[in-house]
Amino acid sequence: MPTPRRATQDLDGRTCGKVLLIDDDPALLWLMGQAFEAAGYTTLSAENGRKGLRLLDAYNPDLVVTDIVMPEMEGIGAIMQIRRKASPPKIIAISGAGPGGRQNYLSWAKHLGADAVLAKPFRMSQIVALSDRLIDHNSNHSKGRES
Repeated sequence: MPTPRRATQDLDGRTCGKVLLIDDDPALLWLMGQAFEAAGYTTLSAENGRKGLRLLDAYNPDLVVTDIVMPEMEGIGAIMQIRRKASPPKIIAISGAGPGGRQNYLSWAKHLGADAVLAKPFRMSQIVALSDRLIDHNSNHSKGRES
């Protein structure tokens, strides 16, 4: 099982949360991991939806960032399975599918349970800021695990 990459701590000496990153592009996974860790998050990565779902229960993330178009299991299938969990994490769907297709994929992802969507290419600061907003508004998920 992959080892979570530890985040730096924020100014209060705590981490911001746990993020599961799912994308078939190793360079993008690395970039997102670096950006989230620099912002105080702990991350774990998977290269497709099937592997991401295997890690989900053991890792218990606050947030899942998933690509839509991937081999083995696409992000739409992963989103639908994550939403079936008793206390699902927040989900950001990302996609760089061709012109016209990208918007359809992101619309489907939103309709099927993604809390937010983001078209590729995006700035790492955009996805971290979006994650901060989602996790701040999702305190029930974090509190539910701690009790």
